Amino acid sequence: MLQASKYIGAGLASAGLSGAGVGIGLVFQGLLTATARNPSLRSSLFSTAILSFSLVEATGLFSIMLSFLILYS
Repeated sequence: MLQASKYIGAGLASAGLSGAGVGIGLVFQGLLTATARNPSLRSSLFSTAILSFSLVEATGLFSIMLSFLILYS
């Protein structure tokens, strides 16, 4: 029973990975749209997009870390 609840909890905790995938897609969609509208701001937009990408990716990594903690503790 305990093992089954760990699997359920780990599955629910890893649901944040889907949000991270959607967030990364939205970040780069915004980058492509903004670059298409104003190509001269590409370098400024790219650095902001990379920062946003790292923050969204960190959220996904935190959710998978929590999932592993639930599973193996």
